Amino acid sequence: MIRSSRWILAGFGVTLLAGTAAHAQDWQPDRPINLIVPWGAGGSTDQVTRVTAPILGEALGVDVVVVNQPGASGAIGTQEVLNAPKDGYTWTANAIANNATYSVTGLLEGTDIDDWHIYLSVANVPVVSVPADSEFEDFGQLLEALKTRGTEITVATAGITSSGGTAIAALSDAGGFEYNMITYDGGGPAAIATASGEAMVTTQLAVEQTELIRGGRLKALAVLSADPLVLEGVEPIPPITQWLPEMELAPDYFGIFIPKGVPEEVVATLDKIWGEQVMNSEALQTYAETFGAVFAPSFGAEARERAMPVVILEACSSVERGEAVNDPSTIGIDCETRTEVGQQ
Repeated sequence: MIRSSRWILAGFGVTLLAGTAAHAQDWQPDRPINLIVPWGAGGSTDQVTRVTAPILGEALGVDVVVVNQPGASGAIGTQEVLNAPKDGYTWTANAIANNATYSVTGLLEGTDIDDWHIYLSVANVPVVSVPADSEFEDFGQLLEALKTRGTEITVATAGITSSGGTAIAALSDAGGFEYNMITYDGGGPAAIATASGEAMVTTQLAVEQTELIRGGRLKALAVLSADPLVLEGVEPIPPITQWLPEMELAPDYFGIFIPKGVPEEVVATLDKIWGEQVMNSEALQTYAETFGAVFAPSFGAEARERAMPVVILEACSSVERGEAVNDPSTIGIDCETRTEVGQQ
C-alpha cells in the first residue's frame, strides 16, 4: 500500500508519577478475567501486557488470561471488548491512540478515549531498521533511496494504524517520499519478516526489534525521537532529528483499558492495584529498560492527560493522510488549533 503523510511518536522526557487510589480495594472477582490483545503474539502490546497481567492477577487472586485476537488494525478485538457485558471481566490492551481514534479512521464508529478507564504502563518508540545485509548503512542513505525509488522500497508494519504504520506515514510526510507497505498481524511478525528479507525496512517499535538488533539480524538506522536510544549491547541508535530536524514527535503510550460502564468497585480496585503495585513494579521497569521502552505508569485523569498529545497527533494526521472517515471534531479534537475541545 502506498501512503504519504505527517506525524509521530517519541521524544521523551517522561517523569514517573507517584499515584495513590482514593478508594479501598473491595472488588473480589470470582473467575478469570479475559484480557484481549487485539494484535498478534510477540508484538509491543502483547509483550508489555504479558508482563503486567500477572501483577494484576496476583493482586486480584484470579488469572488474568491474555487472549490474542488480531485483525483490522486492532479494531476486531477492541469491538469484542466493547460488545462484552460490562461486568469487569473483559478488558483490552493497546496503544491508547488507537482506542481513542478508531472512530476517526472508521474502524470503529462512535467511540473515543472517554469510553475507557485508562491504565498506562510504558511509552514506546519506533525504530527504522533494515536487514543486516541491507545496502543502507545509515538513515540518510535510506532517505535518499526512498526519495528516488519510492514504491520500490517495501516497509513491513502491523498495519496502517499500528505504530509502525503511523511511523512510516510520518516519515514519508516529513521526508517527501512514497513507499510500499506490507502488513502483518503484529509488530513482532513484521520485524521478523524484515530480518528474513521479506521487506527492505521496518518502522515498528523498539521493543519488537530489540532482540533482532542485538542478535545482528536487523540493523537499526534511526529512532523516532529527539534523543538517541541506548540499548545494552549495541551502539546508540541516532535520533531521526539528525536528518529530519522539524519532524513532529509525541510519546506513544501503551496500557490496559477497561470499558466505561463496569461497576465502580472494579475501577476503584484497579486504581489501587495500579497505584500501589504496577507503578512500583520491578518486573515492568526491567522490561522497559531491557527492551528500549520508557517506564511510565499512570492511571485515571493523569493517564488521559498524558495520552492526549499523541491522540491529537494521530487524529489530525489521519486527516492529512486522507485516511479519516470521520472528522476529528466528532471526538472533540480541533485540528486547526491541534487542541482538544468539549472535554467530557
